[in-house]
Amino acid sequence: MKTFNIDSVTENKFQSVLQKLNDEKIVERIWKKDYTVWNNDPAEISNRLGWLDCTSKTRKFFDEVHSFVEEIQSEGITNVLLLGMGGSSLAPEVFSVVFGDKKIKLSVLDSTHPEAVLSKSTKLNPANTLYIVSTKSGGTVETISFMKYFYNYVLNVSGKSKAENHFVAITDPGSGLEQMAKDLNFRKIFLNDPNIGGRFSALSLFGIVPAALVGVDIEKLFIRADNEVLLSKKSGYEIERNNAALFGALIGVLAENGKDKLTLFTSESIKSFGGWIEQLIAESTGKLGKGILPVDLEEIKNPEFYGDDRIFVVIRHKNDHKLDVKIDNLIEAGFPVVEFELEDVYDLGKQFFLWELATALCGWYLSIQPFDQPNVEQAKVIARKILKNYQENGKLNLPVPALVSSETKIYSEQKIQSISSAIMDFLSDCESGKNYVSIQAYLTPSDENFNQLQMLRKEIMKKYKVATTLGFGPRFLHSTGQLHKGDSGNGYFIQFVDNPVNDVPIPDDAIKGGSSITFGVLIKAQAFGDRQALLDNKRKVITFEIQNSLESLLKNLQI
Repeated sequence: MKTFNIDSVTENKFQSVLQKLNDEKIVERIWKKDYTVWNNDPAEISNRLGWLDCTSKTRKFFDEVHSFVEEIQSEGITNVLLLGMGGSSLAPEVFSVVFGDKKIKLSVLDSTHPEAVLSKSTKLNPANTLYIVSTKSGGTVETISFMKYFYNYVLNVSGKSKAENHFVAITDPGSGLEQMAKDLNFRKIFLNDPNIGGRFSALSLFGIVPAALVGVDIEKLFIRADNEVLLSKKSGYEIERNNAALFGALIGVLAENGKDKLTLFTSESIKSFGGWIEQLIAESTGKLGKGILPVDLEEIKNPEFYGDDRIFVVIRHKNDHKLDVKIDNLIEAGFPVVEFELEDVYDLGKQFFLWELATALCGWYLSIQPFDQPNVEQAKVIARKILKNYQENGKLNLPVPALVSSETKIYSEQKIQSISSAIMDFLSDCESGKNYVSIQAYLTPSDENFNQLQMLRKEIMKKYKVATTLGFGPRFLHSTGQLHKGDSGNGYFIQFVDNPVNDVPIPDDAIKGGSSITFGVLIKAQAFGDRQALLDNKRKVITFEIQNSLESLLKNLQI
């Protein structure tokens, strides 16, 4: 780990934190799983520290995992579709994108948008596709909805025996999914250590089963991870060798001093790793009016476009010099920069563990319990009320829009004069160095939509000089959604929702079918549930319900 532009005041504070860390034996206590490091109440801590032993515990399953992968390969399976959200999907996505093997291609479905669901069902042939249903709790509404849809789909296309043989579950012992998988006679059920929280599960079965399927040498990955585990136990006079402790303390000190926008730049081949970091940092630190905002996939610009609330973290391959000039410009401008250098992609095994421990240590310093997510349930509760009302009355109970046109319906707490000025008015008091803008797309996560919204994001960043984020819903609800409602309240939230032309019913029963709601209804309930949760937490939010197309709407919006 290399650091740049850590000023003398920050350095002095940093050194005092390291001294405190040693004096209170924080590293040793964490490894002894002492919950009092974070809170006197053991709830959601003492049963969330299994990630510390993840490499040794998961290794015990390696033979079983290898045997399973050989079976799948021998049967001509060429595609794996992972159905999951948040911690169950983000690490598998990294493994798929970074390591992807030619024998088996893994894709992830973590969008409830009907077009996303239809895309997977039409592109993947059930005859050569394995479906992995992955959820820790076993009751995640999105994941279970995906499971019911695809199980019923394969059942109708290929028959009962094929459906049973092509479904696998990864979950906790005793979860609702475990029982469902038994009832539906899934091919295999992997039961993970229940003492590992979702966002800390990359090196558990939730990450390793998909990794092995796409050709990752999991032994090699774990050798690298174990190297970091050994270093992460260093304390006392050896604390300087413990990069996880150093990094966790540093980002905590910087965040306390207002540099709480942790901006990630990576080598192109590992850019998907940022999405995993985003959930880990945001959901772990964004609570109690505090928080570190991870800024992922923001286009790197010249120094004048950044406020003084930034810290930049660069993760790059050893011989990748494509970012050198732009990073050098940021260093010369005085911004704090931390750099991690990877020998090759297998060093991600080190990075997974380093970021997990650094996040836990940062939580200790900021007096935050990093393993819970108290605000996540808020949006879910409101969405469930909206869905219940729909099932009882046959329509969604949505707020009254502030403006209606052929292009959009705009929902806002402030008066809207026109479509063109809506965002300008909304961001009129947005301050560089303090605020951030979050673009939330409850749209199909296509490249086209992403690229169009990235352009909007870039223009906002350039004009207002604020940190920007872009997330597709409901995926981000299991990630940055906690921070949006639990941090200090400096976010401005711009939502986009649409009305899909082709909707998809969610089966009430995986075998019998029938349907009381659709994916289109579900995603809209999730969008407006999150909108209300943001408002309930005194956040600024504006919602655009697209009537025509995203492209035509964006052309009418002035920044």
